[in-house]
Amino acid sequence: MKKSILIVAFAMGLILNNLFAQAQQRDTTKSTTTTPASPQTPTGDLVSVLTASADYATFGLAIRSANMDATLKGAGPYTVFAPDNAAFSKLPQGRLDSLMKDPAKLSAILKEHVVAGTFTKADIIKALTMGKGKTTLKTIDGQSLTLSVFEQKNLQLTDAMGNSALVTSFDLPATNGTIHGLNAVLTK
Repeated sequence: MKKSILIVAFAMGLILNNLFAQAQQRDTTKSTTTTPASPQTPTGDLVSVLTASADYATFGLAIRSANMDATLKGAGPYTVFAPDNAAFSKLPQGRLDSLMKDPAKLSAILKEHVVAGTFTKADIIKALTMGKGKTTLKTIDGQSLTLSVFEQKNLQLTDAMGNSALVTSFDLPATNGTIHGLNAVLTK
């Protein structure tokens, strides 16, 4: 009898542990922790959305430090591939501070993350399908960004210098464009 109770308790523990782990997994197709009024309702311009987001506040601050806020508050539309806060924390110690003090250099790096036009997840999938797993977009400073399907069907973004990041979230809407999350900063 005791053995039966222990086996049942052990099995229940495994089941609950598995359910808990599944509930904790992040759905990378959804927006960040900032929740707009509805999935399709923008809550402000790109700079406002980035700055207000718990996940992209560092990128929003960098936009302002690089004096790019006027551009990204403009009519657009723009697609921003925004590194999340964790991506900025992966930079070598002191690198972010030095970039924040050099608006010209910071601006050059941030422009590599911004594309003219709106490219939603559906648009990207369509372009990847037409391009057989690869498509190229132009940044606002004329550089090429290549989107490609990477291992295990992840979407990888690579700049002209070969720096790459994985797209971790899609379609955070703004009134003048959309934001997709990255797990790394494309730096020179």
